[in-house]
Amino acid sequence: MNNPLLSIIIPNWNGARFLPVCLDSLARQTYLALEVIVVDNASTDESHDILKARAPAVQLLALPENRGFTGACNAGIEAASGDFIALLNNDTEVDPNWAAAIIDAFGRHPDVGSVASKMLLFDRRDYFHTAGDFFTVDGRAGNRGVWQQDSGQYDQEAFVFSACGGSAVYRRTMLDQIGLLDDDFFFSGEDVDLGWRAQLTGWRCLYVPTAIVYHYLSATGGGVTASYYDGRNLIFILAKNYPTELWRKYGGLILKAQWRLAWEALRAWRGEAARARLRGMMAGVFHLPRIWRKRSQIQAMRTVSLAELESTLAPPTQ
Repeated sequence: MNNPLLSIIIPNWNGARFLPVCLDSLARQTYLALEVIVVDNASTDESHDILKARAPAVQLLALPENRGFTGACNAGIEAASGDFIALLNNDTEVDPNWAAAIIDAFGRHPDVGSVASKMLLFDRRDYFHTAGDFFTVDGRAGNRGVWQQDSGQYDQEAFVFSACGGSAVYRRTMLDQIGLLDDDFFFSGEDVDLGWRAQLTGWRCLYVPTAIVYHYLSATGGGVTASYYDGRNLIFILAKNYPTELWRKYGGLILKAQWRLAWEALRAWRGEAARARLRGMMAGVFHLPRIWRKRSQIQAMRTVSLAELESTLAPPTQ
């Protein structure tokens, strides 16, 4: 049997200084059935020149404008040919066995629709960025193990809520069923949003500790921009995906959690990131009517029981 093709989509915006490390690590993969597509969001740096010089076999999909993380990834997915689709940040370095570990995991678990990598900090390689995402009953998304030192606590495979978009890998048949990233998100939270659609339709996400990625973390994003979209897009996620029955059960906790986030931002008002989060939260509320229109279609997709869905959620934040 032929090895399935893994398409790797790398969204890029002025990431010339990161691309060589990322591309060189992909060239060292022990699994060879790879297709690499760099989707460029109208960069003005030397990204195109670096691609031509260092990785002429890599496909370049040059967009005429910056379509954000979601737009770039969706364009890459639509151009990809693989049975499995990986989204990989340009500011990463992957272990030589990364692709092989992912393909092996999908082969062993036909019910798995996505794989989460073991993401470690690029400059502190014994510290975690994420061991898969979680989502709490009170409406908070987060990274398992974030900032923890790696002492073997996440060395076992485990089912998690979703995969961090910095190195998420999806089964194409799942994407054909549930759709691609939501372009309304532009940046941040789009991976958790897709994870919700996967969970609603019975596709599981597997954390694979042997699929190792080193990440600069906020090298090409973060700060004020991330704070704004974090605040806005979490409201989008809750409005679109959280089932009515769970809203009835946990709605009070969700509203309290949102109030805590707003209060923390108000207390730190002098900080640009705090003000950006508040602006994002207000934008999330303002755009609720538009986002709400997507809800009925998403909820109609649900094939799992409420109890099964609730079992995928983490306890409320403290």
